[in-house]
Amino acid sequence: MPTIWMMKFHSRMKKNNAAATALWFALLAATSPALAGEADVITAAATPDGAGAWRIEATIRHADEGWEHYANAFEVLGPDGRILDVRKLIHPHVEEQPFTRSLGTVAIPSGTDFIVIRAKDSIHEYGGKEFRIDLPAQ
Repeated sequence: MPTIWMMKFHSRMKKNNAAATALWFALLAATSPALAGEADVITAAATPDGAGAWRIEATIRHADEGWEHYANAFEVLGPDGRILDVRKLIHPHVEEQPFTRSLGTVAIPSGTDFIVIRAKDSIHEYGGKEFRIDLPAQ
């Protein structure tokens, strides 16, 4: 949303000045909700549950801005990139950054050496920092 000083600046520079117009659009883009960037997984852990499944905990950082732009899921990927499970995040975490959430009873195929945790946000989807977890031999 444009600020008052941005609107005043633009009205002063309206005299067919291409550079001022380009600067105006750059400033406008800099205030858009997309500035929160991608969601990053900053740490994660996998714990066997004793029944053949795993519990995954992921700590995610994202500059949530509200319902329009927030981290809305994390995924557990196998070494081949196949999605093994998904933890949906159903609300923004504007005041809680970074935040940790878990996902229980994840089925990880026997013999899997590692998994990758990636987060997703409501605008950029993927592209943030992923986290690799090396698993003990099974």
